[in-house]
Amino acid sequence: MARLLQTTKVLRKTPVRTFIIFPLLTISWELLWNWGELHLAPVYFLLMLWGYLQYRLCGHYRIKRGGGGPGLEIPPERLVTTGPYAYARNPMYLGHIIFLTGVALTLKSWLGGLIVLIAMVGSHKRVKGDERRLSARFGQPYRDYMGRVKRWVPGLFGFLILVLAR
Repeated sequence: MARLLQTTKVLRKTPVRTFIIFPLLTISWELLWNWGELHLAPVYFLLMLWGYLQYRLCGHYRIKRGGGGPGLEIPPERLVTTGPYAYARNPMYLGHIIFLTGVALTLKSWLGGLIVLIAMVGSHKRVKGDERRLSARFGQPYRDYMGRVKRWVPGLFGFLILVLAR
């Protein structure tokens, strides 16, 4: 029973879901849907690589400079506002989304696209909670950081408005 609980705890971790469970689920679905064939667009594998490396390298950067654990279960001891965190407050979560987008496009999968949308909503909800905890932990310096640095992608909404206004 203890082993089952330990396994369940591991499977609930966001990196395990993003980098193992969701890709395997998508591959399995596509194999079933396409009668044993995968229709690949290999160029999008680069997005998978980018997303995974962004997650790993930003996580290493934050732990090295801020302390704590890879998630907020063990919160950082110091606020990190340099490096990738000077451009986006959540580059690790963004790495997850980029990776999953790469999975969906590489496998040409509508299910993969749905997983990306669900992950985006889930990540946004989780980030809102993280922001409350970090604001309580670091106070005004964190709130100032929130005012300076975008939550997700710097300039994305301004860019979209320009494109849509044409």
